[in-house]
Amino acid sequence: MSIKLGLTKEDFESFESNHQLLTALEEKSEISDKVKSTVLYDKELRSLQIELVKLQRWISKEKKRVAIIFEGRDAAGKGGNIRRFMEHLNPRSSRLVALNKPTEIEKGQWYFQRYIKELPNPGEIVFFDRSWYNRAVVEPVMGFCSEQQYKEFLVQVPEFEHMMYEDGVIIIKFWLSITKEEQLKRFDARMEEPLKRWKFSPVDKQGQALWDRYTHYKEEMFSKTHTSYSPWMMIKTNDKKVARLEAMRHVLSQFDYEGKENAKTVISPDPNVVMRYYRSNIQID
Repeated sequence: MSIKLGLTKEDFESFESNHQLLTALEEKSEISDKVKSTVLYDKELRSLQIELVKLQRWISKEKKRVAIIFEGRDAAGKGGNIRRFMEHLNPRSSRLVALNKPTEIEKGQWYFQRYIKELPNPGEIVFFDRSWYNRAVVEPVMGFCSEQQYKEFLVQVPEFEHMMYEDGVIIIKFWLSITKEEQLKRFDARMEEPLKRWKFSPVDKQGQALWDRYTHYKEEMFSKTHTSYSPWMMIKTNDKKVARLEAMRHVLSQFDYEGKENAKTVISPDPNVVMRYYRSNIQID
């Protein structure tokens, strides 16, 4: 379906800012809400990314150690969120961790060992695209760990995170919530888009069939690992763009960095999109 915006090529070439474009669109009787939404999103994204750059500079100066964990079902938007977070950050003091399945040697090590070496150094932000919480949900659902390994993990992880907390590591844990219907739509979109087909794995195929098992283990994870020093933050992600912006707002709201008072946009997250686990009585996934 084509949408007539009522704007000529010359009109677009004359615009010097998104504000001028929005003003012109509002003056037309036929306006594309999608175009307007995209322009507003881009504006908010830029403003929040500027704040993230300021935050990173402060973290580097103060030698803080920050680990931001993104967990969630397949296609919930973990990678997309992280890309927007890191897009304009200095790569010298920010890092992505997305580990492959453990090697034979790693399988014989203490489970947390391969993650410990990936923790942030002083002045660094590390983004985890999945984390040690693989053992809380994906591994038991898919049969990749034993019942004993699973139970030991749930006992050990609060202690593991408390040791990090006491040592000054700041951990932010996100669970990206997506409905079963939206997940299926995104799976279908991945298969139709050649540039995204690589994202679809055999494990993804089980996501819909094993939906209820994922839900069971997810709830067990929250009940055992949601703590005052390392809480789970739930983000509704059916709307990818809103989820990205609100995740950024939450991270920014956790720090009193230099220049925060001069932010050109709202820093506090929307409590209807981002909430602590225990406040999320009705979960969409």
